[in-house]
Amino acid sequence: MTRARKRVILIIVDIILLSISQGISKFFLAKYVGITDLSFVSILMGIIVLYLTFATLSNVFSTITRYTDYKTMFRVGGSILGAYSIVYIAEKIFYESTNSRYIVLSMLLSFLLVIASRLTWREIHEFVQHPSALLGKKVDGTKTLVVGSGDGASLFIKTAQQKSKDLKIVAIVDDDKNKQNTYLHGVKVVGTTEQIPEIVGNYEVEQIVIAIPSLAPDDYERIVEYCQQTEVKVNAMPKYEQVITGKLSVSKLQEIDIADLLGRKEVKLDQQSLKSNIKCKTVLVTGAGGSIGSELCRQIAQFCPARLLLLGHGENSIYLIHKELSSRYKDDIELIPIIADIQDRERIFHIMETYRPDRVYHAAAHKHVPLMEYNPTEAVKNNIYGTRNVAEAAKAAGVAKFVMISTDKAVNPPNVMGATKRVAEMVVTSLNEEGKTLFSAVRFGNVLGSRGSVVPLFKEQIAKGGPITVTDFRMTRYFMTIPEASRLVIQAGALMQGGEVFVLDMGEPVKILDLAKKMITLSGHTEEEIQIQEAGIRPGEKLYEELLSAKEKVNDQVYEKIFVGNVQSLPKTEVDSYVDSLLSLGANDLKDSLVKFAQQ
Repeated sequence: MTRARKRVILIIVDIILLSISQGISKFFLAKYVGITDLSFVSILMGIIVLYLTFATLSNVFSTITRYTDYKTMFRVGGSILGAYSIVYIAEKIFYESTNSRYIVLSMLLSFLLVIASRLTWREIHEFVQHPSALLGKKVDGTKTLVVGSGDGASLFIKTAQQKSKDLKIVAIVDDDKNKQNTYLHGVKVVGTTEQIPEIVGNYEVEQIVIAIPSLAPDDYERIVEYCQQTEVKVNAMPKYEQVITGKLSVSKLQEIDIADLLGRKEVKLDQQSLKSNIKCKTVLVTGAGGSIGSELCRQIAQFCPARLLLLGHGENSIYLIHKELSSRYKDDIELIPIIADIQDRERIFHIMETYRPDRVYHAAAHKHVPLMEYNPTEAVKNNIYGTRNVAEAAKAAGVAKFVMISTDKAVNPPNVMGATKRVAEMVVTSLNEEGKTLFSAVRFGNVLGSRGSVVPLFKEQIAKGGPITVTDFRMTRYFMTIPEASRLVIQAGALMQGGEVFVLDMGEPVKILDLAKKMITLSGHTEEEIQIQEAGIRPGEKLYEELLSAKEKVNDQVYEKIFVGNVQSLPKTEVDSYVDSLLSLGANDLKDSLVKFAQQ
């Protein structure tokens, strides 16, 4: 049946129910109030016309009847109340008798009958779709406890009951005391999140699903801690945006993302400054196919640049980010994929000269600490010479702002990777001494989920049944989600005056051993099933990272979670002289020289 035909039937049913309400009221009140046939018909016609008008304006007939909820009831009630109120006022103005008892009774009956018709249709539809859930029959599938009873949970449970034979929703928990002992799609709210361990035992729960898509990080962590007191797997329903964009169906469960637990309250960005910094500009991102670079591209695209240049060395990763952005912005932004090696100075200068970008975000770099210990020459060529190529090409092309992505490993670096990033900072900030281009660097710690980071590694090891390898049980690291880091980098780019080394507030350091234990528990395993082994410190690694050295530390934020470090700058001539001498050194001398120069 077409939507238009269903709408016509709905209108006819409502007209019949309004007429029945009037008829019942007239039958019971005829001997008490003066209701003539003429006044009965005039009141009925007025009510019908006004109700249909209000209901149409409030989209009552556009709502899918099987999804009737309190919002639908509110709109229906408002339409009925509006119609009867106007008729009542008209009666009072034009007639001596207002027939108030008749109108009030008719209004109440109209509301009850119309709402009852909607709810009846909804229940009939649910019964046809999944009779076993409503009749309490045995349903095969994983016994699942749902956390939450709001719109997200309602959508998840309804979809699971209709389309998934693998899930059996046995109970719901919610912290709203008013919802205790109520039912949602035939499933009872049996307690609060604090009672999760007890409920899991009582109902023989095999899986917990967190069905609150917009949960704040603090609440998320609190609920997960209750879940971790059990030995069952914890999953979550997809986020609304993943469902809306069609990336995932509602019932497609996801593992709890450790980023959601370590994430923090989102910083409110200065939208106006970001728009003025990026809108209608040509923006170049190097390393655009990497974890940080690709997220920078996603965030930048939201502020409507005229052109976005996606530069990277790996063709597959550039293809993927170009394809992703094209599906969303191809009509709004000119997206240009560029395959290039930042070590190729001539090629980089040609690109800058050809496209003349207004903004450059330099994210391309070798980041793997142990690998760079074995390949120091490559680290120097890419992280130092590559950065100098991009920065000097940007200056020659008249780029207005250049932002380099740096790392906390550049602080007092004992390793090649960190030392090359610190020298790269010096190269960039020294270029700020002359010319129109503003140069700055942004320094932050580990990002969750990036390639080569511990979270994907731990997930892979858990999937294989273990063991999880932790470098050192004492080791701590700063963590930030990729989107948060990218947003703050863009905000720093809008704030820059030139020559700064911005430092992002990473929050409290996280003990890697605790992170491993939490991921094991969330996967539904115990530490006996998935063992944790200490692998030992690898070449160049530090137990504890710093964002600033003692002499660089500052207390004042220039924006929420953004500091400017008191970082020492060297004259450009001194930096250039040192950089030019590097490749004449042997591997061992190169390491020692880099670390010594970077730590001054």
